[in-house]
Amino acid sequence: MLAIRMQRNGRAHYPVYRIVVQESQRHPLSGRVVAEVGNYNPHTKKTILDKEKVEFYLKNGAQPSSRVAFILKKNKIKLPDWYKEAPKKQAKAKHADKLRKNQPKEAPAEEAPAEAAPEAPAESAEPAESTEPAPSEAEKPAEA
Repeated sequence: MLAIRMQRNGRAHYPVYRIVVQESQRHPLSGRVVAEVGNYNPHTKKTILDKEKVEFYLKNGAQPSSRVAFILKKNKIKLPDWYKEAPKKQAKAKHADKLRKNQPKEAPAEEAPAEAAPEAPAESAEPAESTEPAPSEAEKPAEA
């Protein structure tokens, strides 16, 4: 089976790709290429394609790689009906319980009115607790 894939060229840290048709069992760098159908420069996003050759090989069953298929779509080359896109991979969170969406909802803090008077020391409605034990019934004075 034939594959349409990218073959890396260019100097170190500056890749430029040839878009080639070759046997799918071969490694892209093997050099055994059936046809070169274009070039792609990822730095300038410039693509040069021979549309007639690409359509010919697609018509005869050459399978494009996912990246080449994306480039072909961008250049308005219709992919065959039998071509199915690879499913997009979703990254899994290593610790899903730490995600913000999985945290318990916090109640929103009530805001004080803007025109409130300056705060005075708050007196609590509950009496302050004393360190003395509460008197028992025997110790309570009898009411007469």
